[in-house]
Amino acid sequence: MRNISLLDHELIPKHEILATDELQTVLNHYQIDKEQLPKIKSSDPIIQEIGALEGDVVKIIRKSQTAGEGLYYRLVIK
Repeated sequence: MRNISLLDHELIPKHEILATDELQTVLNHYQIDKEQLPKIKSSDPIIQEIGALEGDVVKIIRKSQTAGEGLYYRLVIK
């Protein structure tokens, strides 16, 4: 049986774990704390596939008809 990655599906946007320095830049830009970001559960299949852990922040890059790309940030929770 072939193992298929969920990230290969055209409807699933790109997900990546933010590095600490990039996270700090994002938090400073929006003038918020990490806990104020929208949440995503650690049980989410994409979160499990990329190996994100509780407390990590994930950047989601979605295609947008108007902006080209939209960036979204989510805090991984239990």
